[in-house]
Amino acid sequence: MPAFNILTLNAHMGFNLLNRRFVLHALRDAIRDVSADMVFLQEVLGAHARHAKRHLNWPEGPQYEFLADAIWTQFAYGQNAVYPDGHHGNALLSKFPIVHHENRDVTVHGHEERGMLHCVIDIPGRATQVHTICVHLGLREGHRKQQLELLCAIIANEIPADAPLIVAGDFNDWRRRGHPLLTRRGLHEAFEEAHGHVAATFPARWPVMPLDRIYLRNVSAHKPKVLSSRPWSHLSDHAPLLAGIKL
Repeated sequence: MPAFNILTLNAHMGFNLLNRRFVLHALRDAIRDVSADMVFLQEVLGAHARHAKRHLNWPEGPQYEFLADAIWTQFAYGQNAVYPDGHHGNALLSKFPIVHHENRDVTVHGHEERGMLHCVIDIPGRATQVHTICVHLGLREGHRKQQLELLCAIIANEIPADAPLIVAGDFNDWRRRGHPLLTRRGLHEAFEEAHGHVAATFPARWPVMPLDRIYLRNVSAHKPKVLSSRPWSHLSDHAPLLAGIKL
């Protein structure tokens, strides 16, 4: 049986595919329904003054705190992009203690602001801590290559070789060019291992592009699935990935 379940999702700042509807409340309900113990979020808003004025049901605090509510008592946020109205980034929601977290700016100078949120998690009853990295990479292939090299350096230099590791998020690697950089360094991708290929997650209603991934080391995935039917198909531009994790 899995030790715990994880979900990874590009939250699209709480709006649906074409930004026509604010769907954060429905997104929170959907996340609750899948019983994930850890939730890896990309493009989650820390603040946005203009949206807060335009939407009556806008939460008072950051979106990641609203999504966590009383279910995920631990959360960490890594601010990536800052603009006049606010900021957004990556977040991890966890039912287990987050004992350390650090956000890494992996922006290629003068281009899209991107980051990687590294957290260390205590799992009750387990002596070994779990390392997680929530990832959102750039749209340009050359930028992604540099960002993946930074990711590999973090893994090699800062994470013990025998530690359980989960790297999940929006890799924007639709051509799969970056995929071998990680597999050559001992990581395996959950869907490729289970189904022989990485999962298509974009666009959410008709997924054809494999943008989102779950890479693992020293753990295995149990029954990974793409959540592409309702309500998920109407809650973001990406379909989420769900998987059980075996330690």
